[in-house]
Amino acid sequence: MPELPEVETTVRGLAAFLDGERIERVAVNRPDMRRPFPLGLVQSLTNARVTGLGRRAKYGLIHTDRDTTLVFHLGMSGRWRIDPETPDKHDHLVLETATHRFALNDARRFGSVDLVDTGELDHWPAFAALGPEPLGPDLTARHLHLAFAGRRQAIKLLLLDQRIVAGLGNIYVCEALWRAGIDPRKAAGSVSLARLARLVPMIREVLEQSIVDGGSTLRDYARPDGQLGYFATRFAVYGREGEACLNADGGKVRRIVQGGRSTWFCPRCQR
Repeated sequence: MPELPEVETTVRGLAAFLDGERIERVAVNRPDMRRPFPLGLVQSLTNARVTGLGRRAKYGLIHTDRDTTLVFHLGMSGRWRIDPETPDKHDHLVLETATHRFALNDARRFGSVDLVDTGELDHWPAFAALGPEPLGPDLTARHLHLAFAGRRQAIKLLLLDQRIVAGLGNIYVCEALWRAGIDPRKAAGSVSLARLARLVPMIREVLEQSIVDGGSTLRDYARPDGQLGYFATRFAVYGREGEACLNADGGKVRRIVQGGRSTWFCPRCQR
């Protein structure tokens, strides 16, 4: 599934061509993806001007001058194709401006498209309960310390809880915990404020590096320009079971299962 850096990369790629442009044509090529396309989508977007693009957690946002926002989720395999040379049977939504064509392509159809009043975005059910953005100023060590207080669940699992931090996924939690030297099995409530103060910048660092690299390119992900992200070449622990820890401490990367998800870590340097 495309995670936060992949969605951020997608939004930035779209913004370079779509921001400020008028959408002259809208085509919906099937009735649904994960769920039906919104009623009135074509009418609402046709001749609307894009006033900005953004991201909330793992959702992309396309704001328009109709005071509505197209909210998209890429699901497992979704991506936007910009000026594709040929149509594809999995291009489910197509937007055209005077100079460019944008096709939302999703072979598995686990993605989604919604149309939300821009002023109501914060209250939209999918967003209302989300925690702070990991790249924003509201994610602080104190926020995590308060959220974790008295909690016996493993810190890895609580960092994946979107009510605590919005948009963090399995890859980047594993990598950030390794960089911060924190055992993913450790009870969240027992992690000191000082150690959380070390973790927060590591979360930002790993996400920002992945955005620069264009994402991780797991499974079907590609950037809107068709290029592949290459952050996967920087993984320190994710997917490296049995390999030597990059800290050269004599430890080997171990894989365990937490909450039905694989976790990779070094038991020697993560405590």
